[in-house]
Amino acid sequence: MTGQSAVVIGATGGIGAAIAGALETDGRFDRVIRLSRSTSSPISLDLTSEASIRDAAAWMQDNHISPSMVFVATGLLHDGKQGPEKSLRQLDSDWLMQNYQINAVGPALIAKYFLPLMDRREAIRFAVLSARVGSISDNRLGGWYGYRASKAALNMMIRNLSIEWSRKNDRSIIVALHPGTVDTALSQPFQGNVPAAKLFESGRAARQLLDVLDALKPDDSGKIFAWDGTEIQP
Repeated sequence: MTGQSAVVIGATGGIGAAIAGALETDGRFDRVIRLSRSTSSPISLDLTSEASIRDAAAWMQDNHISPSMVFVATGLLHDGKQGPEKSLRQLDSDWLMQNYQINAVGPALIAKYFLPLMDRREAIRFAVLSARVGSISDNRLGGWYGYRASKAALNMMIRNLSIEWSRKNDRSIIVALHPGTVDTALSQPFQGNVPAAKLFESGRAARQLLDVLDALKPDDSGKIFAWDGTEIQP
């Protein structure tokens, strides 16, 4: 993939920054564009604003950037006020909508505006961070209503996107990736019961995810893969 560009969205987060850094270090791309809401981003991109996403894509087009890889490294599990629900009585409509906006709607809108920028004649990769808890068939514990449901919605979005885009580019790979438990602000309140060997520092997590992504083929498009390359059933 030498001579091509990659875009990392959510590049100021723990995993996003590590993904961007790994791509810059290994030299597979001539240019890695880090997009986020931060002032360090060449243009601000806010997942909660379709206009912001559209403007970021327009900036890419104006600068003649046709990425070979887009990696959406974003997600919401908790904020300063609320965390994942443990029971039905904790459901809150605003929090549910916020989960869907960040975890499903935002990445889908990224695909809406960024996939058309990608070359339809070459093997492209479009990846989003998902989570094993978004698997309906794997759900044995319940709880975490908003996070589980929004990640399940994201997984369906990825499946839909892969089907539509395969008709435009049969070499495209569009997937959801589960990074495991990574030592970032997102997982910090929930690390207590995680074995040390399964708590990954962000640099290691980034390398693992990129190794998985590199190994995938067009037939894998639309699927969900864990950090170790195993497929997760929806």
